[in-house]
Amino acid sequence: MKLHEYQAKELFARYAIPVQNGVVIERPQQVEGIALTYPLVLKAQVLVGGRGKAGGIKLASTPDEAKRHAAAILGMQIKGEKVRRLVVAEAAEIGAEYYLAFTIDRPARRMGVIASAAGGIDIEEVARSTPDKIARGTVDPFFGFHPYQARQLGRRLGLGGSLLSDFVAVATALYRVCVSEDAELVEVNPLAVVTGRPFDAAGGPRLLAVDAKVILDDNAVYRHSGLPKNEELTELEAAARAEGLSYVELDGDLAIIGNGAGLVMATLDMVAHFGGRPANFLDVGGGATTENMKQAIEIVVRKPGVRGLLINIFGGITRCDDIARGIVDARSPVDMVVRLTGTNEDEGRRILESAGIHAYVDPQEAARRVVALVAHGA
Repeated sequence: MKLHEYQAKELFARYAIPVQNGVVIERPQQVEGIALTYPLVLKAQVLVGGRGKAGGIKLASTPDEAKRHAAAILGMQIKGEKVRRLVVAEAAEIGAEYYLAFTIDRPARRMGVIASAAGGIDIEEVARSTPDKIARGTVDPFFGFHPYQARQLGRRLGLGGSLLSDFVAVATALYRVCVSEDAELVEVNPLAVVTGRPFDAAGGPRLLAVDAKVILDDNAVYRHSGLPKNEELTELEAAARAEGLSYVELDGDLAIIGNGAGLVMATLDMVAHFGGRPANFLDVGGGATTENMKQAIEIVVRKPGVRGLLINIFGGITRCDDIARGIVDARSPVDMVVRLTGTNEDEGRRILESAGIHAYVDPQEAARRVVALVAHGA
């Protein structure tokens, strides 16, 4: 689950990570009378990267300029996502920029830490062109991440004095965010050296989290009751999740349902091999019930433009007779092809045949057939 920048910064502030003062607006008129010190920065709130290059980040020195920028950014499309909110924040006078992140290092089976003195640009490009500028490490989950480790990391970036102390405070707090909030990724890019009030009230340069990116583990969302609504999900993805189904929307016209992620992915490949365009990925999971199957069909056919449905079931703990009852009860409104084999297969086939539905045994034959049906319908 991705958080918007403003949501991530609200989270950071709770852990005493320094962020800019700012407000979230949804209409240009809300800039008027805003209680912030100019110049201001206006930043589009979307769950995709590349905002700056797309014109989604602007500086404003006056209220009129801020209002014009807000009107230009709100409603624009950035990589297919419409801008509905802006963060308006006090602009910082930025000096050096650093990169700092904690993320899951799956090969190491623990949290990894990544830092770089080349912040403010794509870390992937830094890794390709100047890998020596990146400092990496892993964190023992039993031992944790301690100030002395953060100090060692900061020194590798060339930090010293009060900036090193600030870095230690930010890095240890960022690790606490990961552990306490069940985050898969917590990233600050840039973690910037800033001067000028109100950021350096103590009289010297400070480190400030100018941007923030947080991705939370979907499997742990139930443990955090105060989380915002997941805006990554489409309406149908949210409906599927509410029913305990794994559903991802794609851009084709042929709906896919299977049991098991591997089987569904193989089905997508088969459909594409025969010239079809998958409209979704839907996994009803092991042990799917009649009701699960019925709900799955109702969800996938609700997507506009769907003209065919392929159901590929290999019954293990999933019973073919339960699946068949769900298929019959749902009454798909689009051309449907079923491949059914496994536990209680004979009973499942009998149920389908009594409703006039033929079930294939060969998945490739089923995929070829449904692609042909959709093409013929076109």
